[in-house]
Amino acid sequence: MLYAILCYASEDVVCSWSKEQDDEVMAKLLNVQDKYAKAGRLGPVARLLPTTAATTLRKVKGESMVLDGPFAETKEQFLGFYTLECQDLDEAVEFARELSEVNPSGGSYEIRPVSVFNPTKVAV
Repeated sequence: MLYAILCYASEDVVCSWSKEQDDEVMAKLLNVQDKYAKAGRLGPVARLLPTTAATTLRKVKGESMVLDGPFAETKEQFLGFYTLECQDLDEAVEFARELSEVNPSGGSYEIRPVSVFNPTKVAV
């Protein structure tokens, strides 16, 4: 089954890292990803730019409005995601646990099964 691992943390913490700190964290995350990528089970991975770069399209009273920012009242922001082919939820949880162990930002990892609507094969 294909799982999405959604990464949430405080942008204030992550954006305060020096380039060297950020590079170190990214290298550790890449080490975790590597074994899954080599096994051909890691799909698209994305790190999102800060919410200050976001645009939201919101439908209000039947009209679409384009707004700057996500306007979410949260302590953690959605920072990126992984897609991973796993045999079961336990395996997806283990991958998220490995990511969590090397990531000093704290935060959380939301794990969701993915239902693919496009009938073509998913490249993983």
